[in-house]
Amino acid sequence: MNTTTPFYEWIYSLNTDDYSVGPVHMCEREDDNSLGAQLSVLYFLMFFLSLVGNGLVLLIIYRFEKLTTVTNIFLLNLVVSDLIFMSSLPFWGIYQQLSTWVFGTSMCKIVGSAYFLGFYSSILFLTLLTFDQHLAVVYSLVASRLRRQTYAIACCTGVWLLSCLACVKPIILYNVFTDLNNKQFCEEYPSNVMVNTFVDMSFLKAFWIYLQLFFFFFFPLAAIVYCYIRVTITVVSTRINAKFRTVRMIFFIVLIFFLCWTPYNVVLLMHYYFGGSTSCEKMQRLGYALQVTRNIAYLYFCISPILYSFVGRKFQNHLRQLLAKSLPCIK
Repeated sequence: MNTTTPFYEWIYSLNTDDYSVGPVHMCEREDDNSLGAQLSVLYFLMFFLSLVGNGLVLLIIYRFEKLTTVTNIFLLNLVVSDLIFMSSLPFWGIYQQLSTWVFGTSMCKIVGSAYFLGFYSSILFLTLLTFDQHLAVVYSLVASRLRRQTYAIACCTGVWLLSCLACVKPIILYNVFTDLNNKQFCEEYPSNVMVNTFVDMSFLKAFWIYLQLFFFFFFPLAAIVYCYIRVTITVVSTRINAKFRTVRMIFFIVLIFFLCWTPYNVVLLMHYYFGGSTSCEKMQRLGYALQVTRNIAYLYFCISPILYSFVGRKFQNHLRQLLAKSLPCIK
Protein backbone atom coordinates (compact mmCIF):
# COMPACT_ATOMS: atom_id res chain seq x y z
CA MET A 1 0.00 0.00 0.00
CA ASN A 2 1.56 3.28 -1.08
CA THR A 3 0.18 5.47 1.65
CA THR A 4 2.42 8.38 0.76
CA THR A 5 4.43 9.47 -2.23
CA PRO A 6 7.96 10.29 -1.05
CA PHE A 7 9.74 13.28 -2.58
CA TYR A 8 12.68 11.01 -3.32
CA GLU A 9 12.73 7.54 -4.74
CA TRP A 10 15.55 5.10 -5.31
CA ILE A 11 16.85 4.79 -8.87
CA TYR A 12 15.91 1.54 -10.55
CA SER A 13 17.02 0.54 -14.03
CA LEU A 14 14.71 -1.88 -15.82
CA ASN A 15 17.51 -2.95 -18.13
CA THR A 16 20.24 -3.73 -15.64
CA ASP A 17 18.16 -4.80 -12.61
CA ASP A 18 20.45 -2.63 -10.54
CA TYR A 19 19.75 -0.18 -7.74
CA SER A 20 21.92 2.84 -7.22
CA VAL A 21 23.02 3.94 -3.79
CA GLY A 22 21.63 7.44 -3.87
CA PRO A 23 18.31 9.22 -4.09
CA VAL A 24 17.14 11.48 -6.86
CA HIS A 25 14.77 14.43 -6.61
CA MET A 26 11.42 13.64 -8.17
CA CYS A 27 8.18 15.45 -8.91
CA GLU A 28 6.90 17.19 -5.80
CA ARG A 29 3.57 15.78 -4.66
CA GLU A 30 2.69 18.03 -1.74
CA ASP A 31 -0.89 18.66 -2.88
CA ASP A 32 -2.11 15.09 -3.36
CA ASN A 33 -0.18 13.96 -0.28
CA SER A 34 -1.97 16.70 1.65
CA LEU A 35 -5.29 15.43 0.31
CA GLY A 36 -4.34 11.92 1.40
CA ALA A 37 -3.57 13.20 4.91
CA GLN A 38 -6.96 14.92 5.08
CA LEU A 39 -8.82 11.84 3.79
CA SER A 40 -6.94 9.62 6.23
CA VAL A 41 -9.30 10.89 8.93
CA LEU A 42 -11.85 8.62 7.26
CA TYR A 43 -9.63 5.63 8.11
CA PHE A 44 -10.41 6.06 11.79
CA LEU A 45 -14.13 6.48 11.06
CA MET A 46 -14.19 3.37 8.85
CA PHE A 47 -12.29 1.45 11.52
CA PHE A 48 -14.90 2.41 14.12
CA LEU A 49 -17.85 1.61 11.82
CA SER A 50 -16.26 -1.72 10.94
CA LEU A 51 -15.86 -2.61 14.62
CA VAL A 52 -19.51 -1.77 15.28
CA GLY A 53 -20.92 -3.53 12.19
CA ASN A 54 -18.74 -6.63 12.37
CA GLY A 55 -19.13 -6.76 16.13
CA LEU A 56 -22.92 -6.86 15.80
CA VAL A 57 -22.66 -9.65 13.24
CA LEU A 58 -20.41 -11.67 15.58
CA LEU A 59 -22.73 -11.03 18.53
CA ILE A 60 -25.83 -12.09 16.62
CA ILE A 61 -24.14 -15.23 15.31
CA TYR A 62 -23.03 -16.08 18.85
CA ARG A 63 -26.40 -15.36 20.50
CA PHE A 64 -28.92 -16.56 17.92
CA GLU A 65 -27.20 -18.63 15.25
CA LYS A 66 -25.21 -21.86 15.00
CA LEU A 67 -21.72 -22.13 13.59
CA THR A 68 -22.55 -25.51 12.11
CA THR A 69 -24.23 -23.96 9.05
CA VAL A 70 -22.18 -23.26 5.95
CA THR A 71 -23.42 -19.68 5.55
CA ASN A 72 -22.54 -18.74 9.12
CA ILE A 73 -19.07 -20.29 8.83
CA PHE A 74 -18.39 -18.25 5.68
CA LEU A 75 -19.86 -15.13 7.23
CA LEU A 76 -17.73 -15.55 10.36
CA ASN A 77 -14.56 -15.82 8.27
CA LEU A 78 -15.62 -12.79 6.24
CA VAL A 79 -16.01 -10.79 9.45
CA VAL A 80 -12.58 -11.92 10.68
CA SER A 81 -10.92 -10.96 7.39
CA ASP A 82 -12.65 -7.56 7.43
CA LEU A 83 -11.42 -6.94 10.97
CA ILE A 84 -7.86 -7.93 10.00
CA PHE A 85 -7.95 -5.47 7.12
CA MET A 86 -9.50 -2.69 9.16
CA SER A 87 -6.99 -3.17 11.99
CA SER A 88 -4.27 -1.81 9.67
CA LEU A 89 -6.13 1.41 8.80
CA PRO A 90 -5.38 3.33 12.05
CA PHE A 91 -1.65 2.76 11.46
CA TRP A 92 -1.89 4.01 7.87
CA GLY A 93 -3.98 6.96 9.08
CA ILE A 94 -1.34 8.00 11.62
CA TYR A 95 1.34 7.45 8.96
CA GLN A 96 -0.36 9.88 6.59
CA GLN A 97 -1.13 12.39 9.32
CA LEU A 98 2.51 12.54 10.48
CA SER A 99 4.05 12.00 6.99
CA THR A 100 6.55 9.66 8.63
CA TRP A 101 6.48 6.07 9.94
CA VAL A 102 6.98 5.91 13.71
CA PHE A 103 6.23 2.25 14.48
CA GLY A 104 9.48 0.57 13.44
CA THR A 105 10.46 -2.00 10.82
CA SER A 106 8.73 -5.02 12.41
CA MET A 107 5.39 -3.22 12.63
CA CYS A 108 5.85 -2.02 9.05
CA LYS A 109 5.95 -5.63 7.85
CA ILE A 110 3.16 -6.75 10.21
CA VAL A 111 0.79 -3.92 9.29
CA GLY A 112 1.56 -4.26 5.58
CA SER A 113 0.95 -8.01 5.72
CA ALA A 114 -2.29 -7.58 7.73
CA TYR A 115 -3.51 -5.05 5.18
CA PHE A 116 -3.03 -7.40 2.24
CA LEU A 117 -4.14 -10.52 4.12
CA GLY A 118 -7.43 -8.89 5.08
CA PHE A 119 -7.80 -7.30 1.64
CA TYR A 120 -7.31 -10.52 -0.34
CA SER A 121 -9.24 -12.83 2.01
CA SER A 122 -12.23 -10.46 2.23
CA ILE A 123 -12.63 -10.41 -1.55
CA LEU A 124 -12.35 -14.20 -1.76
CA PHE A 125 -14.79 -14.79 1.09
CA LEU A 126 -17.30 -12.43 -0.53
CA THR A 127 -16.99 -14.47 -3.72
CA LEU A 128 -17.24 -17.74 -1.80
CA LEU A 129 -20.33 -16.58 0.08
CA THR A 130 -21.94 -15.57 -3.20
CA PHE A 131 -21.12 -18.91 -4.81
CA ASP A 132 -22.57 -20.75 -1.82
CA GLN A 133 -25.82 -18.79 -2.07
CA HIS A 134 -25.88 -19.63 -5.77
CA LEU A 135 -25.56 -23.33 -4.95
CA ALA A 136 -28.29 -23.16 -2.31
CA VAL A 137 -30.80 -21.52 -4.66
CA VAL A 138 -30.01 -22.87 -8.14
CA TYR A 139 -28.91 -26.40 -7.20
CA SER A 140 -30.87 -26.84 -3.98
CA LEU A 141 -31.12 -30.66 -4.16
CA VAL A 142 -27.44 -31.23 -4.92
CA ALA A 143 -26.35 -28.47 -2.57
CA SER A 144 -28.14 -30.06 0.38
CA ARG A 145 -25.73 -32.99 0.15
CA LEU A 146 -22.65 -30.89 -0.62
CA ARG A 147 -23.09 -28.01 1.80
CA ARG A 148 -21.76 -29.68 4.91
CA GLN A 149 -19.49 -28.43 7.68
CA THR A 150 -16.46 -30.20 6.20
CA TYR A 151 -17.09 -28.48 2.84
CA ALA A 152 -17.19 -25.07 4.53
CA ILE A 153 -14.01 -25.70 6.55
CA ALA A 154 -12.15 -26.95 3.47
CA CYS A 155 -13.19 -23.87 1.44
CA CYS A 156 -12.20 -21.47 4.24
CA THR A 157 -8.83 -23.20 4.65
CA GLY A 158 -8.19 -22.85 0.93
CA VAL A 159 -9.05 -19.14 0.98
CA TRP A 160 -6.72 -18.43 3.91
CA LEU A 161 -3.89 -20.39 2.26
CA LEU A 162 -4.29 -18.47 -1.02
CA SER A 163 -4.43 -15.17 0.85
CA CYS A 164 -1.28 -16.00 2.84
CA LEU A 165 0.56 -16.92 -0.37
CA ALA A 166 -0.47 -13.60 -1.90
CA CYS A 167 1.08 -11.85 1.11
CA VAL A 168 4.59 -13.15 0.40
CA LYS A 169 5.48 -10.01 -1.54
CA PRO A 170 4.61 -7.47 1.20
CA ILE A 171 6.25 -9.65 3.87
CA ILE A 172 9.51 -9.62 1.90
CA LEU A 173 9.50 -6.14 0.41
CA TYR A 174 7.92 -3.92 3.05
CA ASN A 175 10.74 -2.03 4.76
CA VAL A 176 11.40 1.24 6.55
CA PHE A 177 13.80 3.64 4.85
CA THR A 178 14.81 7.25 5.50
CA ASP A 179 14.86 10.09 2.97
CA LEU A 180 17.20 13.07 2.91
CA ASN A 181 14.90 14.96 5.31
CA ASN A 182 15.24 12.18 7.89
CA LYS A 183 11.62 11.15 7.41
CA GLN A 184 10.93 7.44 7.59
CA PHE A 185 8.72 5.67 5.06
CA CYS A 186 7.09 2.25 5.28
CA GLU A 187 6.85 1.20 1.66
CA GLU A 188 7.68 -1.64 -0.68
CA TYR A 189 11.41 -1.12 -0.92
CA PRO A 190 13.92 -3.76 -2.08
CA SER A 191 16.62 -4.26 0.53
CA ASN A 192 20.19 -5.29 -0.19
CA VAL A 193 19.20 -8.91 0.40
CA MET A 194 16.69 -8.74 -2.40
CA VAL A 195 19.16 -7.04 -4.72
CA ASN A 196 21.76 -9.73 -4.13
CA THR A 197 19.32 -12.47 -5.03
CA PHE A 198 18.93 -10.99 -8.56
CA VAL A 199 15.16 -10.70 -8.28
CA ASP A 200 13.55 -9.08 -11.32
CA MET A 201 11.69 -6.35 -9.47
CA SER A 202 9.93 -4.99 -12.55
CA PHE A 203 8.49 -8.43 -13.28
CA LEU A 204 7.52 -8.89 -9.63
CA LYS A 205 5.73 -5.53 -9.54
CA ALA A 206 3.89 -6.17 -12.81
CA PHE A 207 2.95 -9.69 -11.71
CA TRP A 208 1.35 -8.46 -8.48
CA ILE A 209 -0.48 -5.63 -10.21
CA TYR A 210 -2.09 -8.07 -12.64
CA LEU A 211 -2.68 -10.60 -9.85
CA GLN A 212 -4.62 -8.01 -7.87
CA LEU A 213 -6.56 -6.80 -10.91
CA PHE A 214 -7.56 -10.16 -12.36
CA PHE A 215 -7.60 -12.56 -9.40
CA PHE A 216 -8.93 -10.12 -6.83
CA PHE A 217 -11.19 -7.93 -8.98
CA PHE A 218 -12.17 -9.21 -12.43
CA PHE A 219 -12.56 -12.84 -11.36
CA PRO A 220 -14.60 -12.08 -8.19
CA LEU A 221 -16.72 -9.56 -10.10
CA ALA A 222 -17.40 -12.01 -12.94
CA ALA A 223 -18.18 -14.81 -10.47
CA ILE A 224 -20.52 -12.62 -8.40
CA VAL A 225 -22.38 -11.32 -11.46
CA TYR A 226 -22.74 -14.81 -12.94
CA CYS A 227 -23.96 -16.34 -9.68
CA TYR A 228 -26.47 -13.60 -9.05
CA ILE A 229 -27.81 -13.73 -12.61
CA ARG A 230 -28.47 -17.45 -12.12
CA VAL A 231 -30.05 -16.79 -8.71
CA THR A 232 -32.27 -14.06 -10.17
CA ILE A 233 -33.42 -16.27 -13.04
CA THR A 234 -34.22 -19.08 -10.61
CA VAL A 235 -36.11 -16.81 -8.21
CA VAL A 236 -38.11 -15.17 -10.99
CA SER A 237 -38.98 -18.52 -12.57
CA THR A 238 -40.43 -19.77 -9.26
CA ARG A 239 -42.96 -16.86 -9.33
CA ILE A 240 -42.85 -16.53 -5.55
CA ASN A 241 -43.42 -12.88 -4.68
CA ALA A 242 -41.69 -13.18 -1.33
CA LYS A 243 -38.40 -13.94 -3.08
CA PHE A 244 -38.39 -10.82 -5.23
CA ARG A 245 -37.02 -8.98 -2.20
CA THR A 246 -33.98 -11.25 -2.50
CA VAL A 247 -33.58 -10.23 -6.15
CA ARG A 248 -33.60 -6.54 -5.24
CA MET A 249 -31.04 -7.16 -2.49
CA ILE A 250 -28.84 -9.11 -4.91
CA PHE A 251 -28.91 -6.30 -7.47
CA PHE A 252 -28.00 -3.78 -4.76
CA ILE A 253 -25.03 -5.86 -3.56
CA VAL A 254 -23.61 -6.28 -7.08
CA LEU A 255 -24.10 -2.58 -7.81
CA ILE A 256 -22.31 -1.49 -4.62
CA PHE A 257 -19.41 -3.86 -5.29
CA PHE A 258 -19.02 -2.56 -8.84
CA LEU A 259 -19.29 1.12 -7.86
CA CYS A 260 -16.80 0.80 -5.00
CA TRP A 261 -14.11 -1.26 -6.68
CA THR A 262 -14.12 -0.32 -10.37
CA PRO A 263 -12.81 3.28 -10.03
CA TYR A 264 -9.95 2.22 -7.73
CA ASN A 265 -8.78 -0.60 -10.00
CA VAL A 266 -8.98 1.58 -13.12
CA VAL A 267 -6.90 4.32 -11.46
CA LEU A 268 -4.48 1.71 -10.09
CA LEU A 269 -3.92 0.35 -13.60
CA MET A 270 -3.44 3.87 -15.01
CA HIS A 271 -0.99 4.67 -12.20
CA TYR A 272 1.04 1.59 -13.07
CA TYR A 273 1.15 2.23 -16.82
CA PHE A 274 1.55 6.02 -16.85
CA GLY A 275 2.97 6.79 -13.41
CA GLY A 276 6.58 6.85 -14.52
CA SER A 277 6.21 8.26 -18.03
CA THR A 278 3.90 11.24 -17.71
CA SER A 279 4.18 14.87 -16.70
CA CYS A 280 4.29 16.04 -13.11
CA GLU A 281 0.85 17.63 -13.45
CA LYS A 282 -0.70 14.38 -14.67
CA MET A 283 1.08 12.50 -11.89
CA GLN A 284 -0.59 14.79 -9.39
CA ARG A 285 -3.99 14.18 -10.99
CA LEU A 286 -3.45 10.44 -10.76
CA GLY A 287 -2.44 10.95 -7.15
CA TYR A 288 -5.68 12.80 -6.41
CA ALA A 289 -7.73 10.09 -8.11
CA LEU A 290 -5.89 7.30 -6.28
CA GLN A 291 -6.44 8.91 -2.87
CA VAL A 292 -10.19 9.35 -3.44
CA THR A 293 -10.96 6.02 -5.12
CA ARG A 294 -8.93 4.12 -2.53
CA ASN A 295 -11.18 5.43 0.25
CA ILE A 296 -14.30 4.52 -1.75
CA ALA A 297 -12.98 0.96 -2.16
CA TYR A 298 -12.20 0.69 1.57
CA LEU A 299 -15.75 1.75 2.37
CA TYR A 300 -17.02 -1.52 0.92
CA PHE A 301 -15.31 -3.43 3.73
CA CYS A 302 -17.39 -1.45 6.24
CA ILE A 303 -20.73 -2.15 4.62
CA SER A 304 -20.19 -5.70 3.28
CA PRO A 305 -21.16 -7.45 6.57
CA ILE A 306 -24.31 -5.31 6.72
CA LEU A 307 -25.19 -6.13 3.11
CA TYR A 308 -24.76 -9.86 3.69
CA SER A 309 -26.46 -10.06 7.07
CA PHE A 310 -28.68 -7.23 8.28
CA VAL A 311 -30.41 -6.86 4.91
CA GLY A 312 -31.80 -10.37 5.47
CA ARG A 313 -35.08 -10.60 7.37
CA LYS A 314 -33.72 -13.20 9.79
CA PHE A 315 -30.83 -11.00 10.93
CA GLN A 316 -33.16 -8.04 11.22
CA ASN A 317 -35.36 -10.02 13.61
CA HIS A 318 -32.31 -11.06 15.62
CA LEU A 319 -31.19 -7.43 15.83
CA ARG A 320 -34.62 -6.38 17.09
CA GLN A 321 -34.53 -9.08 19.75
CA LEU A 322 -31.03 -8.01 20.79
CA LEU A 323 -32.04 -4.36 21.06
CA ALA A 324 -35.23 -5.24 22.96
CA LYS A 325 -33.23 -7.21 25.53
CA SER A 326 -30.52 -4.59 25.87
CA LEU A 327 -32.83 -1.55 25.84
CA PRO A 328 -36.23 -2.48 27.27
CA CYS A 329 -37.43 1.10 26.86
CA ILE A 330 -37.63 0.66 23.06
CA LYS A 331 -39.25 -2.76 23.16
